[in-house]
Amino acid sequence: MAEKVAAPKPTLTVADAVAIIVGIVIGSGIFKTPSLVAANTQSELLFLFAWLLGGIVSFIGALCYAELATTYPHAGGEYHFLHRAFGRDISFLFAWARATVIQTGSIAMLGFVFGDYASQLFPLGTYSPAIYAALAAIVLTTLNVMGVQQGKWTQNILTAAKVLGLLLVVAVGLFVALPSEPIVTAKKPSSGAFGLAMIFVLLTYGGWNEAAYISAELKDVRRNMLRALMFGIAAITFIYLLVNFAYLKGLGLQGMAESEAVAADLLRNAWGELGAKFISVLIAISALGAMNATIFTGARTNFALGQDFKALNFLGIWDERASTPTNALVVQGLISLGLVALGAWTRKGFSTMVDYTAPVFWFFFLLTGLSLFILRTSDPESHRPFSAPLYPLIPLLFCVFCVYMLQSSLSYTGVGALVGVAVLLVGIPVLMLVRRYG
Repeated sequence: MAEKVAAPKPTLTVADAVAIIVGIVIGSGIFKTPSLVAANTQSELLFLFAWLLGGIVSFIGALCYAELATTYPHAGGEYHFLHRAFGRDISFLFAWARATVIQTGSIAMLGFVFGDYASQLFPLGTYSPAIYAALAAIVLTTLNVMGVQQGKWTQNILTAAKVLGLLLVVAVGLFVALPSEPIVTAKKPSSGAFGLAMIFVLLTYGGWNEAAYISAELKDVRRNMLRALMFGIAAITFIYLLVNFAYLKGLGLQGMAESEAVAADLLRNAWGELGAKFISVLIAISALGAMNATIFTGARTNFALGQDFKALNFLGIWDERASTPTNALVVQGLISLGLVALGAWTRKGFSTMVDYTAPVFWFFFLLTGLSLFILRTSDPESHRPFSAPLYPLIPLLFCVFCVYMLQSSLSYTGVGALVGVAVLLVGIPVLMLVRRYG
């Protein structure tokens, strides 16, 4: 009798999946990007519309992902979709990109956000942010190695604390902070400034697609995946609109545009330095929540890669007792620590990681959107519990947004983007070696 191979089991509820989606998306962006969006919108109404539009775009993308994830539920998520649509080579390059650029770069980036704000409370010397980032990566990876229950409960607690903290920011902005003075004059944004504003908005909404990586572990996935995505994106959109309305009421559009840290300025106006310290704790918690969720989902691609390529089969080992891909988590953690070291060396940890990840991320996001068209044509017989409505309009709109973001990420990022692309290209000779050994 053939030996039974351990595999993921459906242990996650809709609430767990929503916590993971919200935990990934609501990271540090909501504390960094609103001032940039305000600087590139002409009115408060247009500013709020940009955030609503970001939710609509995410909703459109989620409809496409819901079809793919319910038709082809798999721990590999996008890796599995690309494998079915484009074959082993493209799916391998995607897994390589997630392992070396996208996911590990995001883990390091969020680690630096945590480190920057933790250092304001308890500085640890010259390399304090990097030390905190490395410690967070080690501790959260260890928790996830211990088991899926530890990982998901850590996520649920961090997400709950983060959302409650954000609601407190809303309360301060609406009921405690002094109303902002009416704006008499404001800088006129350049023509195309709204497009730039949307780049920051969509970056802040990024991460909901990670739900695809828990499709094999979600109970009754064919019914619950769509619910998790819809509930998650609806909650995120509602929270973002509330928070940004509070920013507007407390600081005004011009005040936001001139602010380096809108949340800190809002809380400082209401509570002085106590408010500033509170927001530092809140942002640190938010970064940890997003970091834990990114670690949780990221290792699933490495696990799928190990199952498909014999030379990397050590990654495809699933710990049945802990219900987690232990080796994949460890490898992901080690690469993340290497990127933390790179960020520490450049002295620009967060911005280095943003530049490093953006173009590669949007390139594969586009390919995932295109895979829906390919699979509808090449695999029409598969049962689709949910089909993206208004086909082909909805997936076409999603692909257009991806092209726009890919072009923008190449235009607005620095040398780090070229490094990320170069690391992706290194995956081609690695692919040749892996194919030689099976």
